[in-house]
Amino acid sequence: MPLRPQRYQLDKTSTQVVRSGHPWIFRSHLSTAATVFQTGRWLHLVDHANQSLGFGLYDEEGLIGIRVMRTGATPPDKAWWEKKLHDAIKKRVPLRNYTNGYRLLHGENDGVPGIVIDVYGDTAVLQTYAASVDGVGRYLVSLAAHELGFKTIIWKPPSKRKSAEVRKQRILRGSPPGVIDVREGKLNLKVEPWEGQKSGAFLDLRGLRKWVASQPIKGKRVLNTFCYTGTLGLAAEVAGAREIWNVDISEGALATAQKFHCIDKKHHRWIAADIFEWLGTLAPKEMFDLIIIDPPQMAATGQQVPGALRSYRKLFQLALPHLSPGGTLVGCCCTSRISRAEFKLSVDQAVSKRLSMKQSLAAEDDHPVGFNEGDYLKMLIYR
Repeated sequence: MPLRPQRYQLDKTSTQVVRSGHPWIFRSHLSTAATVFQTGRWLHLVDHANQSLGFGLYDEEGLIGIRVMRTGATPPDKAWWEKKLHDAIKKRVPLRNYTNGYRLLHGENDGVPGIVIDVYGDTAVLQTYAASVDGVGRYLVSLAAHELGFKTIIWKPPSKRKSAEVRKQRILRGSPPGVIDVREGKLNLKVEPWEGQKSGAFLDLRGLRKWVASQPIKGKRVLNTFCYTGTLGLAAEVAGAREIWNVDISEGALATAQKFHCIDKKHHRWIAADIFEWLGTLAPKEMFDLIIIDPPQMAATGQQVPGALRSYRKLFQLALPHLSPGGTLVGCCCTSRISRAEFKLSVDQAVSKRLSMKQSLAAEDDHPVGFNEGDYLKMLIYR
């Protein structure tokens, strides 16, 4: 960070945002004075009385104009960044006894806005969600490599980054890894960080995999929709399920599921289909004791939220007739723009004549929730 970050005075709304601990200042709340800054410029944020509020990084593009990295009058320095990282590592110590695949830094929720570092064995995957934080992200992953001894570091900007050039992933250390074995309790997963979605796997679903693997479903039938590479199907098999239907629109994902995430293929069926269409044509006689509905993000903007909620209701309405008496339905939502209350209401509206919510699975320790928008993953259990 430069010794003299540029001073920038916030309006009353943004001042309240920073004082509340929220990490984002939206572009709509910035004055025209901000237009002279370039992406990645460190700003010293002050209020109308020139009292120090904190320090943040500016972005020329996107809804978020400034990501607040540190509040108060002291700028972030080497010791401060090292403490951030050490705190995150310490928080994950119990989890690392359970798995070698975990999220080391969870962006805003760990106090490092726009920066995610996932770990698979001795491989780290860095994701930076804005150009302004690229440098900080690379610095933090290098610190982490020094502390934890990573042999390979991949920089994999997420698909949300607009420019095709900045989305190009690259190797920062080592060479592109192949398939990595990830131990997760009773499950043995295969992850391909260089090829897969996200950083290579959906680490945030670990809690649901753990829950499925512990369920009394020996000899039961399971419908696993939007299954991607079939890790939840594997969890169901470990729990003793007799028959698991894995449905996804991606034939490539299903091929990976067959290759890596089943112990005995006789228990699995893989179906490549659009789930909305497929559920509507499923024969009435096909009944399942456990149905899992975990669609991808459905709303990138606030305007898309009503349509997304209608889609959720439709999914649960289509699935409900295929749930056996006494069965369990799992509904997941990974859309941050949809609140927990909105999602639960949507599911309730679709299934309340037969089912009621019995449990809401909490986020894992490596996916802490530090602000409202950070509560993106909802996992509800209905019986």
